[in-house]
Amino acid sequence: MKKTIVMTSLLIGLSWYSQGQTVSKNALGLRIGDNNGFGGELSYQRKLATNNRLELDLGWRSTNNIDALKLAGIYQWVWNIDGGFNWYAGVGGGLGYWNHDDNFNDDNGVFAFVAGDLGIEYDFDVPIQVSLDIRPELYFNSNDYRDNNFGPDIALGIRYRF
Repeated sequence: MKKTIVMTSLLIGLSWYSQGQTVSKNALGLRIGDNNGFGGELSYQRKLATNNRLELDLGWRSTNNIDALKLAGIYQWVWNIDGGFNWYAGVGGGLGYWNHDDNFNDDNGVFAFVAGDLGIEYDFDVPIQVSLDIRPELYFNSNDYRDNNFGPDIALGIRYRF
């Protein structure tokens, strides 16, 4: 029984160690998605530990009458699936500004949000990374920006790893 526990612990420890080797030191690119309007984000990832990283995204969203600018920071845990495939999960938050302008009224405001993050990515042999993730966001002080103070931000990302 002791050998089984020791071997299981050793295998789990080795799998955590090997999974952390896939996180690149830096990655810079774009994250294109749709959360109450199509838009893009300039995305930067920075390795913090063997299997942890920080993702910072500066983005803009645009619909018929509402434009928004937001800054998000997400702390992520990364696990290797197989080969160049990784999956990741994270938590974070951010700040944003929105402007509603149509023929009848002009309104704007500032909001804050908390977010989760769940995604999958592929690291090519060349220093390119492609990802698909969902980032559910819960908004505070959003006034007229979001009717229900919730937005599922689904996006496709492409980054250069260095």
